[in-house]
Amino acid sequence: MRLFQVVYFKSKDVFTKTSGQTNAAKIELTKRPNYFRLVNIKLTKPLVVFDLETTGVQVASDRIVEIYCIKIQPDGSEEHLHQVLNPTVPIPPVVSEIHGIWDKDVVGKPTFQEFAKELNALLGNCDFGGFNSNRFDFPMLAEEFYRAGVSFDTSRKFIDAQRIFHKMEPRNLGAAYQKYCGKELVNAHSAKADTVATWDIIKAQVDYYDEIEGDIDFLNSFSGESEFFDFARRIKRGENNVALFNFGKYKNQKVIDVFKENRGYYDWMMKGDFPENTKAVITKLALESRNA
Repeated sequence: MRLFQVVYFKSKDVFTKTSGQTNAAKIELTKRPNYFRLVNIKLTKPLVVFDLETTGVQVASDRIVEIYCIKIQPDGSEEHLHQVLNPTVPIPPVVSEIHGIWDKDVVGKPTFQEFAKELNALLGNCDFGGFNSNRFDFPMLAEEFYRAGVSFDTSRKFIDAQRIFHKMEPRNLGAAYQKYCGKELVNAHSAKADTVATWDIIKAQVDYYDEIEGDIDFLNSFSGESEFFDFARRIKRGENNVALFNFGKYKNQKVIDVFKENRGYYDWMMKGDFPENTKAVITKLALESRNA
């Protein structure tokens, strides 16, 4: 049984195949004239460009809650697939605030396991494209297929628009100096040249953007790492400035509560290969846990 609806568009005519499946996904096959197709991208097999929304960013433990795919054929025709999925685990409210999908929205939706075989058939022998997909979306998708017990071919070709963006639009000091100051950075990676350029850039950025205020407090808040207690980002700030672990088995749990229940975890961190700044932060928190 098909899990989705297929809608065929050709010229102004619309032809629909409906599976009758409740909560079905929707695939739209769009036929376009040859002059519109692919511009200067040559395809020898279909390309699937896709994006995922998930319960979080941990590939091994988080789940997919939404997937959208565009499958582009070598002739330029496109199939659009959109499906909301029941991740079978609660969606953290802080994540729902980002992508707008809440627990109530996934009630009655198919799970990935129920959807996996049909999705795998759609993806077929395709190459893949996405934005940051090499590091996140594709590994997450592959992990879900693995959990569902569906054999998924990972030997594909990948196009990652973010990687292209970062390679073609460098995010380094020299590029910033050219953009904001119109100058070429000479003697890059010498301390003097880099420091002079950095100060010039900071001044220029305040003038360049109307939204940026020439105020230290504003600049600190705007460019700082205020969401973390330590430089290594091991301890993050939760609601009401509560310290939470940002790694390991206690991820997202309150540091003070963990130290109350498991004093050995503090000792393990102090003996471990953590930066001294992180150790100073957890020592302060450990003392607070004793007094709480």
